[in-house]
Amino acid sequence: MPQFAYIAKNSKGDVKSGDIEGRDKRAIVEALRTEGFFITAITEKDAVEEKKSKFPMFSGVSLKDKMMFAQYLGVMLSSGLSLPKSLEVISNQSKNKKFKRVLGQLGEDIKMGNGLADSLAKHPVFDELSVNMIRVGEAGGNLEEVLVLLANQLEKEHILLSRVRGAMYYPAVIVLVMIAVGIAMMMYVVPKLTTVFADIQTTLPFSTRVIIAVSDYMSNHQLTVLFGIAALVAVLIFFFKSRIGKKAMSAIFFKAPVIKNVVIKANNARFARIYSSLTKSGVSVVESLKIISRTLTNETYRKAFAQIGEEVEKGKPIHEGLAKYPRIFPVLTIQMMEVGEETGKTVDVLQNLARFYEGEINQITKNLSSIIEPMLMVIIGSAVGFFAISMILPMYSVMENM
Repeated sequence: MPQFAYIAKNSKGDVKSGDIEGRDKRAIVEALRTEGFFITAITEKDAVEEKKSKFPMFSGVSLKDKMMFAQYLGVMLSSGLSLPKSLEVISNQSKNKKFKRVLGQLGEDIKMGNGLADSLAKHPVFDELSVNMIRVGEAGGNLEEVLVLLANQLEKEHILLSRVRGAMYYPAVIVLVMIAVGIAMMMYVVPKLTTVFADIQTTLPFSTRVIIAVSDYMSNHQLTVLFGIAALVAVLIFFFKSRIGKKAMSAIFFKAPVIKNVVIKANNARFARIYSSLTKSGVSVVESLKIISRTLTNETYRKAFAQIGEEVEKGKPIHEGLAKYPRIFPVLTIQMMEVGEETGKTVDVLQNLARFYEGEINQITKNLSSIIEPMLMVIIGSAVGFFAISMILPMYSVMENM
C-alpha cells in the first residue's frame, strides 16, 4: 500500500505528524478521525521520494542558498508580506538560475492553492528535513518561527560542513598537483632523458626500466591516457555516489585514525542539532529519527538510526538504542540523551551537545593541517626520491665508468 506523510490536529489543538500506510487519502482521513484527529495536510510520500531519487547530486542549489531562502522567507512573512510575494522577491534576489526557476514554480503552486511544504516536496533541491519542519509550521500556525529555526539549523549545518571540507581541501590540492606534475614529467621530461640512456650500452636498473616503459606508453598515447584518467575520475565519482560506494567510504572513514574522530563527532553533532530542531518544531520522536536516518550521508549512521527508530516505535527510549552502537556513539552522547529523556529537556540538552561537538570539530580541523603536512612531506619525498634514484643514479654510474 502507498505511504503518506500527514499532519493532523485534535480538538485540543495538539499536533500529530508522521507516516502512515493506507489504501488512499480518504481511508487515512477516516482512520485518524476515529482517533479524534483531523487531517490538515497529507501527501503521498512514495511519489515524492521517487521523484527526488533521480540524480540528487545534480540539484544545483547549495546549502547556503537554502539557508538564505529560509532566513529571507521568515523575515518577509513576519513583516506581513504574502507568501507568493515573498517568493517573488527572493527569486528576484537570487543569482542561482536553477533556484530562481524552482522559486518561480513554488510561487505558481502557492497561487493554485497548494501548501508550501507540499510544493517544496516536489523539488529535489529541498531535503526531507526542511519539508517536514515547514509542514509542521504550517499546521501549527507558527511558520515564521519554524523558518527561523530552520535557517539556524541550516546555518549550523553549513558552518560544520565547511569546516570539515575546508580541512580536507589543502591535502587534496597538494595530492592533485603532485599527480598532475608526475603525469607531465612522464609525458615530456622523461622522454628527453630516455634519449640519453639509449646511447648507453649498459643494463639499467629495474626501476629505471619501469619508469621508461610507462613514460614511452604515456607519451605515445597521450589522448588515450587523458581520456582514461577522465573516465576513471567519472567512474569514481559515480561509485562514491552509489549506495555501495557510500558503504565503502563509510568503512574507510572508520578505519582512518584522524578522520575517524572527525566523522564520529560531525555525525553526532548533526544528529543532536537536527533532532533538537525537529522536536522543537513539533515533529514526533519516531518521525524525527526516520528523517535523520534519511538525512545523514554516512551509511553506518543511516542504518543505525533506522533501526533505533524502529525500537523507539516499540516503546524503547532513544538512549538505549544509541547504547547498542558504542563504536559510533560516544558515551557522552548516550548519557546526555538519557539525561534529556529523564528530565524532559531533550531539546536543550542536545543543543548544548551539538555546540560542544562543533567546538571540538573546530579545534580538530585547525590542528589537522599540522598533522597532515608531515605525512604529505613523506609521500612527496618518497616519490621524488624514487624518481631521482631511478633516473639520475644510472647516469652517475655511467659517468664514473668513463
